[in-house]
Amino acid sequence: MTLRNAVKYAFAAVMMLGSAGLASQAAKADAIDDITKAGAINVGIFSDFPPFSSASADMSIKGYDVDVAQAIADSLKVKLNLVSVTGQNRIPYLTDKRVDILMSVGYSKEREQVIDFAAAYAPYYIAVIGPAALAVKGKDDLADKSIAVNRGTLEDTSLTQAAPSSADIRRFDNYNAVIQAFISGQTQLMVVGNDVGAQVLAKQDALKPEQKFQLLTSPSHIGLNKNEDRLKKAVNDAVAKMLADGKLDESSKAWLKTPLNPDNLKD
Repeated sequence: MTLRNAVKYAFAAVMMLGSAGLASQAAKADAIDDITKAGAINVGIFSDFPPFSSASADMSIKGYDVDVAQAIADSLKVKLNLVSVTGQNRIPYLTDKRVDILMSVGYSKEREQVIDFAAAYAPYYIAVIGPAALAVKGKDDLADKSIAVNRGTLEDTSLTQAAPSSADIRRFDNYNAVIQAFISGQTQLMVVGNDVGAQVLAKQDALKPEQKFQLLTSPSHIGLNKNEDRLKKAVNDAVAKMLADGKLDESSKAWLKTPLNPDNLKD
């Protein structure tokens, strides 16, 4: 072997070792490293999903989800960057790393094949809502009551299964019609998710509506990519802190118009 070839092979060996080292570093890098380096966390959020997230008077996005996202950003000491997503594109946004986490993700075994889930942070449940003056404590009390519900939805299915045969279930084609039927007195009760219910509870002072009881609970989780253990722990720690110091309860009262019940964060 000539001296020239020996030098060439030695240089190639050094380059291979260097490449291997870089590859090893890349393999060890994770979402926390990327977030810290960027100085910001990209959070996928629905931009029109009140009271969890929607445009305020100054056109900024605010809501329950934004409060939690901000707490996570603060815990990581980085800027919060909200990224508007849709139900169709949000999982690809996450897996393509256009966002670091997703808010308001319902758990399912199918989704778990693709993404990971941090602990539940937001209550989502289907509730029976009625005026404070009407005594309704459980499904047996629905007997002989008129109840508005959105036709063909999970609310409809849950109500149909729970209500006694004498309940007068009146099905409407959208949530606006359900709400109007209830607040105008066409029905005594309505069955909606707590996202829709919060808007009614906030605006109908004269009727004094309240949640009577829940038919179904399915809390929202924060979605993240697989094998991001450090990020998952950071998210879980931030949510646990909000639970411990009462900040999550404050957000629930402000946006969902009801105190936070920790039982509603159980799948």
